[in-house]
Amino acid sequence: MNTERIDQVEARAAKHAALSDPSRLRIVDRLTLGDLSPTEIGVALGLPSNLITHHLNVLESVGMVSRSEADKRRSYVHLTDDALHGLTPGRAERASRVIFVCTANSARSQLAAALWSTHSSIPASSGGTHPAERIDPGAVAAADRHSLALRDESPRALTSILNDSDFVVTVCDSAHEELGVAGHLHWSIPDPVRIGTDDAFDTTFDELERRIAELALRLAAS
Repeated sequence: MNTERIDQVEARAAKHAALSDPSRLRIVDRLTLGDLSPTEIGVALGLPSNLITHHLNVLESVGMVSRSEADKRRSYVHLTDDALHGLTPGRAERASRVIFVCTANSARSQLAAALWSTHSSIPASSGGTHPAERIDPGAVAAADRHSLALRDESPRALTSILNDSDFVVTVCDSAHEELGVAGHLHWSIPDPVRIGTDDAFDTTFDELERRIAELALRLAAS
């Protein structure tokens, strides 16, 4: 981790520390809607002026609030433009291609690769540690129900497609345990093929889409 990344993490930690006090969290909640004078904040929170001054000083020290005197009569507190920046995870990794992996490459990894293309411009593919002969019909049907286009290709062995620069996401426990540290991320998602129902495949689809939507926001192209 370089110095810039360390500084960013420390700045995020300082904001989280400032918001660990319930009163300061309530102040920020109110300021997301509009500017308030310190007196108005005190009345809203039922706190004395010395405590309000303390809380505002803490928030100001981490760059979350500033004060203005637009008409030179009294000061008002407002959130800074980047007050909430960094409070949720930001970009964490870079990748030239994402590879989704499950044991048979017949359901979860196939759906994941297809879903990824709807959320990110980074190329994606899928492979299996022990590929099956065909994509499971349940996965094909689930993709049809959700208007998702599966790639017209048979399950493939991970070893036949994997490059050193790939970002590997295992989507089943068996594949993760087999690959060990070779994978970058692991998502423990039950195998819908074992159950075989539409509900099982739809549940898998929804879980993959949720995780992929979150990862796509945090993965940058290299």
